[in-house]
Amino acid sequence: MTLDESSQEINRIVPDTSVIISGVLADREYTDPTEILIPRVVLSELEYQANLGKAIGYVGLNEIKKLKEITTYSEFDIKIIGERPGLEQIKLATGGELDELIRQTAKEYNATLVTSDKVQALVAEIEGIRTEYVHPRKEICAVDVQDFFTSDTMSVHLREGVPPMAKRGTPGKWYLEQIDERPMKRSELQNIATDLIERAKTESNSFVEVEEPGATVLQVKEYRIVITHPPFSDKSEVTLVRPIVTKILDDYELSERLRRRIEEQAEGIIIAGRPGSGKSTFVQAIANLFAEKQNVATLERPRDLQVGPTITQYAPLGGDFEKAAELLLLIRPDFVAFDEMRRTVDFRVFADFRMAGVGMLGVVHTSRPVDAIQRLIGRIELGIIPQIVDTVIYMDSGQIECVYYLKMVVKVPSGMFEADLARPIIEIRDFDTDKLLYELYTFGEQVVVIPISSTEKKKVAPKISEEQRDTILSVFERYVPYAPLEIEPLSESRIIVRTNKEYVPQIIGKNGEKIKEIEQQLGIRIDVREAEDIAEEKIPLEISVKKKFVMLRTSTEHANGMLKLYVNGKQLLTAKIGAKGVCRIRKTSKDGKRLIRTLHEGKRISATKY
Repeated sequence: MTLDESSQEINRIVPDTSVIISGVLADREYTDPTEILIPRVVLSELEYQANLGKAIGYVGLNEIKKLKEITTYSEFDIKIIGERPGLEQIKLATGGELDELIRQTAKEYNATLVTSDKVQALVAEIEGIRTEYVHPRKEICAVDVQDFFTSDTMSVHLREGVPPMAKRGTPGKWYLEQIDERPMKRSELQNIATDLIERAKTESNSFVEVEEPGATVLQVKEYRIVITHPPFSDKSEVTLVRPIVTKILDDYELSERLRRRIEEQAEGIIIAGRPGSGKSTFVQAIANLFAEKQNVATLERPRDLQVGPTITQYAPLGGDFEKAAELLLLIRPDFVAFDEMRRTVDFRVFADFRMAGVGMLGVVHTSRPVDAIQRLIGRIELGIIPQIVDTVIYMDSGQIECVYYLKMVVKVPSGMFEADLARPIIEIRDFDTDKLLYELYTFGEQVVVIPISSTEKKKVAPKISEEQRDTILSVFERYVPYAPLEIEPLSESRIIVRTNKEYVPQIIGKNGEKIKEIEQQLGIRIDVREAEDIAEEKIPLEISVKKKFVMLRTSTEHANGMLKLYVNGKQLLTAKIGAKGVCRIRKTSKDGKRLIRTLHEGKRISATKY
């Protein structure tokens, strides 16, 4: 490019995306005539990020807008120059494609490249381009989030069109309070978001944890900040969370036995509880204690645990906890705190560390202590769960509500009686009383967690519902319709059927084929045993033939029930009795014809309850 003589006296600078976002150009004092030449490459990159819903794009565009406003009263001018890059070039920004275009623009216009990117500055110097590296701005911008907080404020919730709200109190004992009468405007929230993102990028112990379309998660010192806007949320919203309590393990009322288990025995600990119950505070206390004698690390997203300087806090590597875990194993930590576990991959990482011999401390959201164990089912092989998790501590209102421990045994499940039903069972017991609370085992193809309401030694005989009894009787009736039966359940998968001696061979069948067929239909094992004569109670029955119906009448105490009708001890049919103890059977029906034929033959008909 050829410059005229007047232009030679103008100080030309070309800023890249990093220095625009950092906001340092607006704070400068320009004494000499200056032109800020903003490449369309920079504008397009910021526009692309803003269209993806990334807050950093809005920050950069707002900074350019701010610079243009300053030109009205300052000694510099702004020009947008160059060609707009293609979509593929924008997508390749992380590989340096756009940085190269910016450097070429500075070289073409004989301008000074201003950047806050050390790599960009180094490459530009190598290429012989006049370069100025500027440290990102350190000062806090217009908004200080601490203004929203008091000493007892747990979190602040800023939502577009709604007055700001604060959650105040302590874990488990908090209340929601309006802290301003005026509803928040979108422009105010954007300014707050811009300020917070700049702080996350420039201040020590601050970083951008997550940046997705419509959502950004930041850690600004002790504050965890979630910024959302459309399309992810219906309106713009900023949520700021701050820990208000820092404790050591001595602050908790631990029994000597529990403290000894945490410090010496437990290696797979899960801290469970509802949101805001004090789980993370307790994890911090344990991690800080362990760090006095061991190499301790954390896996977090976001990294908001308040731990000592000897503990390194790790985020997902490339958004993936599995990659972080592979790298972390090379560092050889003795103990890892995982805050918080939600997805299947999180539980698998927890299990991999435990199987590698690393002590683990995991945090999960649950409404009941046993739910923490149920979350492992289907994600981790059942047989190794006690090796992965040996202790569950449930928190409520900042205190330990209860403690469970897990133990693998081989026995007959509680409530069952047959020795051949013995299987591996995971016992879940109360740590303080040693009382058996739950049993975890496979039942058929399912994994079940059964609460144990009685003591371990007291076993209640199994019961069978009327519906199950009716189903069993209806199947037997197809094979031995006239045999009286008594049913005694042994377990959920086994029963005893007793009948009169003469019916036993008919039920079993040749070579046991008939009873095997019945077992297959019912899906249970059946022991057929002889009994003393089972006399079924006869029910008085009056039979009359009308013009169109055969009328069966009995007492009203059998109303709405079922009767079995017999002829010479052989079952003839079953009948449903109406509300008044009467059953009408149409003469032309199959049952009606059978009844009339039996009556004409002079045979005696008797009835029993079905």
